[in-house]
Amino acid sequence: MSYVLLRIAFGLTIVTHGAPKLTGGPHGSMADPLQGSARLIADVLHLPFAPYLALFVAVLEAFGGLAVALGFAVRVFAPMLAVQMAAICLALGPTYPWIDRGVEYPIILGFIALLVSMHGALAWGVDTWIGREL
Repeated sequence: MSYVLLRIAFGLTIVTHGAPKLTGGPHGSMADPLQGSARLIADVLHLPFAPYLALFVAVLEAFGGLAVALGFAVRVFAPMLAVQMAAICLALGPTYPWIDRGVEYPIILGFIALLVSMHGALAWGVDTWIGREL
């Protein structure tokens, strides 16, 4: 039961980061979190197609987080979220001091994503109800 609650809380936490990016609403200190993500991807990670990758991240967070919370395709979305958290740690770790602004936040979310990836939906999940684990 505690694992299921952790999976649901993790998924819903991730949704709260993706929804503002898709709706254009502010998130924390960012007036435009989608643009902030695109700048981080371009300027810190130096990856091409930053606006498209930022949109992919927003969709992953909003819909992938919801899917994880519902226990749907958990073994597909949770590893993707773990990779995203690793990229955030790589990008922000050198500039985010421990505690202040919290690099520990993406670190713990990344480890939770790994745990959820290994265990799947288990109880109270769509995958379990339909009788398959994706």
